[in-house]
Amino acid sequence: MIDEKELARELTAILSELIAIPSTYPPGDTTEICAYIAARYRAAGYQCQTVSRTEGIASVVARSGSGAPQLALNCHIDTVDVGAVSDWRSDPFQATLENGMIYGLGANNCKASTALHIWLGEEIMRSGGLKQGEIVFTFTGDEERLGSEGMAYLREMGALKPDIMLVGGPTENDLITEERGVLWVRITATGRAAHGGDPDAGDNAILRMIRLVEHLRAELEPRLAKRQSGAKQSTMNIGRIQGGHNVNVVPSSCVLEIDRRLLPDEDVQAAYREFGEILATSGEPAESFATEFLTGNNGFSPPLDGPGITALSAAIEARRGRAPEILNALAVSEGRFFADDNIEIVNFGPGDGATSHAANEHVALDQMVDGALILRDTVARLLGF
Repeated sequence: MIDEKELARELTAILSELIAIPSTYPPGDTTEICAYIAARYRAAGYQCQTVSRTEGIASVVARSGSGAPQLALNCHIDTVDVGAVSDWRSDPFQATLENGMIYGLGANNCKASTALHIWLGEEIMRSGGLKQGEIVFTFTGDEERLGSEGMAYLREMGALKPDIMLVGGPTENDLITEERGVLWVRITATGRAAHGGDPDAGDNAILRMIRLVEHLRAELEPRLAKRQSGAKQSTMNIGRIQGGHNVNVVPSSCVLEIDRRLLPDEDVQAAYREFGEILATSGEPAESFATEFLTGNNGFSPPLDGPGITALSAAIEARRGRAPEILNALAVSEGRFFADDNIEIVNFGPGDGATSHAANEHVALDQMVDGALILRDTVARLLGF
């Protein structure tokens, strides 16, 4: 039997040590926190490596067992920056326990789940190790800047090839089993510079961009309004625009960036082509604008009766006395890098996503205890130990 009071003390201690190690983006340096995590997993008996191809950005991969199924548990270990320190009631780099809540930078997103995964890894070895299959714990270093040097790199190098992937994150110990895809697109409009006192002598790139965007919205937004799946909506957000270099010069260039969220059954490459097809009918000269694919991944929607989600759901119900809720995700997780691999992906962990990226970020200690015991039960059901 697990002593829950002792478990709460142990989780608090681990989380406190994680919060005390800065891993903010910017600058995004995760070498120190990786050293802490790797040392614990090596001491517990895991095969462990720290992976990095860009200075300062590191990730940890710790594994035990062999064969199928491979169960991967992932957390990102970078955080957003502190912001205005004056907005914090306590030191953001010192865990503060108050009224059952642990406060600190990253407490909710995603160091609480990191603490759970560290405890779980050590608990598996304390209990004699796995009876079947392989478990791989990954702690990735650049989720807050899209993950290209973290989880995307781990997948690229073949560090894990999971059958089931549990992504740690604030779901209040319920489940996110579906995610929309994401596509970032850049549109560049060009023109001809001239003196601001004679605008007709130039070709204003900002005005061209306005015409392009008006056409894009008129054509694409009615289509997106019809693309729905339950509570999920296909969306487009114009998030950034930059043009010109001085107010008295007709601008020769304008750049605009768009965040497009796709339903799980939409294809990211088809969505990118759709931008080009619509803009081609805008009436603007073809050589006066260009589109660029910045980043993108398909969404995922695994079956709810797969072995991973079934085991996790049963563990939640056993602990909490009710079936888990299936939540609608607005953001995307690092599971997206495996969206095309035909595997089970599910997000689970303590904390409320609404407090992420905000001053006085916090997580409920009782949720951490519940989450740790749910994860322990889940691994026992899937791999035995």
